[in-house]
Amino acid sequence: MTRTKRAFDLVGAGLGVVLLAPLLALLALLVKAEDGGPVLFKQERVGYRGRRFRIWKFRTMVPDAERRGLPLTVGRDPRVTRIGAWMRRQK
Repeated sequence: MTRTKRAFDLVGAGLGVVLLAPLLALLALLVKAEDGGPVLFKQERVGYRGRRFRIWKFRTMVPDAERRGLPLTVGRDPRVTRIGAWMRRQK
């Protein structure tokens, strides 16, 4: 990776964080206000060459949803919160 590309990536990512911070803060407040549970959901995934990594995402389902039903969502899954349904439609 060239230094120019690395610098471009860092500046772009920094700008993205600064510009999106108010929206992300609002989403965090809405998720927390809906049911009082944690704002973020962490999950382990398998990436390039089988390396495992942890991903943090805004929670769109009720806390402990994986214990309350299937590992996948179906149709109008009751475990999906109202703000979570809205976030899923925006992706």
